[in-house]
Amino acid sequence: MNFYTNTHPYYCGIDLHTRLLYVCIIDNENNVLVHEKIDDSPQKLLALLAPYRGNVVVGVECMHCWYWLSDFCEEHNIDFILGHALYMKAIHAGKTKNDKIDALKIAKLIRGGNFPLSHAYSKQYRAIRDALRRRTHIMRMSAQLKGHVAATISQYNLPALESRLNLRNAPDRQKMHHFFPDEAVQKSMDLNLNVISTMVHEIYKIEHYVKKNAQHHKGRDYHILNSFPGIGKILALTILYEVGEIQRFPRVQQFASYARLVKCKAESAGKSYGTQGNKIGNAHLKWAFSEATVLYLKGNDNAKSYLQSLQKRMSKAKALSALAHKIGRCVYFMLKNQQVFDEERFLNG
Repeated sequence: MNFYTNTHPYYCGIDLHTRLLYVCIIDNENNVLVHEKIDDSPQKLLALLAPYRGNVVVGVECMHCWYWLSDFCEEHNIDFILGHALYMKAIHAGKTKNDKIDALKIAKLIRGGNFPLSHAYSKQYRAIRDALRRRTHIMRMSAQLKGHVAATISQYNLPALESRLNLRNAPDRQKMHHFFPDEAVQKSMDLNLNVISTMVHEIYKIEHYVKKNAQHHKGRDYHILNSFPGIGKILALTILYEVGEIQRFPRVQQFASYARLVKCKAESAGKSYGTQGNKIGNAHLKWAFSEATVLYLKGNDNAKSYLQSLQKRMSKAKALSALAHKIGRCVYFMLKNQQVFDEERFLNG
């Protein structure tokens, strides 16, 4: 956990909501200078901050509508920090909780050096990262629809689909439009197939757009990641845009923690209570490295031999997690040092 420890003459805590803000500004002597509720108007917020510009830092808890506030502060050269929602328990633990109290607590957390930092992602890459996340969401919905088709085939004890049949392909979907003898069941499956068709079309479009922009923004990093067996275009794009700038991780341990590749022990008085914080970090990076692990093993005898050596010391699930951790560390150094993948060094390191 990282805290914001820089000092300023003034500290502004904002309790942020979709359509309103509660703004609290305090000074170094803990005097409350501003404590007001306003609507989500940049002009009104600028009027409140104007007397303190150049000497104030603005802090807000990370929630879905922080983008515009970050962009507003960047536009007006106001220091902005984003608070980690899971670590900001101090604003939720009081007997009385409301927006006014929350804004004051945020300001005091900043002043006291106890404001837990979250990464305020760069405006330049933010929209493409979110497009990739949306693409992943649609892919999962498409997989659910394909699963429903397969489950319905089993439900009516019909012949299993050919192993080569892929509902992502238009000719294969066309074969399914007359597969079910019951007209009502076929109509239900046609609904699935038509939605899958639309999803596939839109997914191809967003993939083409993101890949084209990646070549412009992060072309060299993109090709470096593609050198790793098992990391294709989507996994490479996901890793690049979820990481942002690799320089923001001074140590590989911080990167592994952010990607949910390590578990943290819970200990007290010399006793171990298992692990905790397993869901603190970036779920999209966790997914990407898990997928990369499976794809790296596919048809790779050297990788399979390495996994078997790990399984002599641990279960298969833990061995796969250890391999994902190793891949994450490898990706970190590949991006940090701008080097392509070296399998001999990877397996023997």
